[in-house]
Amino acid sequence: MDVRQIRQLKPMLTRYLKQFDDCFARRDTRAHFSTYVEGQLSNLSEKSCEPIALAAGIPPRNLQEFLSTYKWEEDRTRDRLREIVIRDHSGRNSVGVIDETSDVKQGDKTPGVKRQWCGTLGKKENCIVTVHLAYAAGDFHCLLDGDLFLPEDWSNDRARCRAAGIPDDVVYRPKWKIALELFDRAKDNGVTFDWVTFDEGYGGKPEFMRELEAREQYFVGEVPRTFTGWIHEPRVTQRLFRRARGRGRKTPRMVASSRPAISVENMLKYSSELRDQAWVRYRVKDGEKGPMVWEVKHVRITVKDEKGLPGMRLHLVVARNVLDPTEIKFFLSNAPAETSVQTLLLVAFSRWRVERCFEDQKQEVGLDQWEGRHWLGLKRHLILTSVSYLFLTRVREKLREKKSRTDRVPSTQGGGTLGAELVA
Repeated sequence: MDVRQIRQLKPMLTRYLKQFDDCFARRDTRAHFSTYVEGQLSNLSEKSCEPIALAAGIPPRNLQEFLSTYKWEEDRTRDRLREIVIRDHSGRNSVGVIDETSDVKQGDKTPGVKRQWCGTLGKKENCIVTVHLAYAAGDFHCLLDGDLFLPEDWSNDRARCRAAGIPDDVVYRPKWKIALELFDRAKDNGVTFDWVTFDEGYGGKPEFMRELEAREQYFVGEVPRTFTGWIHEPRVTQRLFRRARGRGRKTPRMVASSRPAISVENMLKYSSELRDQAWVRYRVKDGEKGPMVWEVKHVRITVKDEKGLPGMRLHLVVARNVLDPTEIKFFLSNAPAETSVQTLLLVAFSRWRVERCFEDQKQEVGLDQWEGRHWLGLKRHLILTSVSYLFLTRVREKLREKKSRTDRVPSTQGGGTLGAELVA
């Protein structure tokens, strides 16, 4: 937005930011909050502290210290954002979307920076990675929360961590555990999701899906083609298997004649239940280049538990891109057995919402333009960027003359409108 548009929206922005007043004890700190958000919403080409401060006519050091050293309650700010989302934008057909993004950084001082896989570039690069939780309901979507992924070599070097202001209790956690922390934090603040979806980076971790199941959360998540399970659940025996010598085999265990688990890719190739099943075409949603049409097969499978025994009984949905048959996706879901394939597909393909959030936040409000060497500054930048983006989303909703047609994901309790269509 340019200066004229911001001025026109100033009353709306003032009312919006006033909801965060109690997060800032001092008036001058509260003023820096407004300056930072207005700078992120502006049409500045660069949206780090220095250009925002210079455009506002204040010393850059003021905003830098506002992020890294001034005392204000960033956790309450994050909680207040979630409260606003629940109050004004929640719906029955809600989807929580888990994903990560990466930002290229130079040098070795930025918290968490290292040469690692950079999804933004599609290759290994010197970057930081942050894990995020998005909320989507109807036409609305935004980022609720995000956290830094701290690599193991950083975590093991506590002197380096202290130099970057990283507290001693912030240590290496796998990305799927960070995702669970974000999910739990949102639930503790009253956010409910009818569904949760994620890509194969998280679906490839059976522990992650077991933890969601333990939280009684329905999910539809992509898994790697190497993910294993059984179409026909093997039998388990409690009978102790005794050998001629040594100890008997522990129980419970699968009976000796049980077939081993196979990958979902091999299920598609060799298991008659999938191999001989006809592909059914669905138009999942209308994309920028026209309808997205996928052909689908569906079966119920059993996956391994933490002991290697038969565990959760899940839906397996195999989706093949009609325009590119080499692109095949595998999705698992713990939804009730009677849940329709259309519903599972709509949830599975809702992941574009978080990708759109990343794209918009980087292009519009400077998510990837943070420059600093202090962990608290990065944490606060992630929160403030979500605050700015939520306002931008609310403005778009208010000014939109005609609502864009987006998929309506039905709730697990029924109701809602299916956006997918069966293609003849």
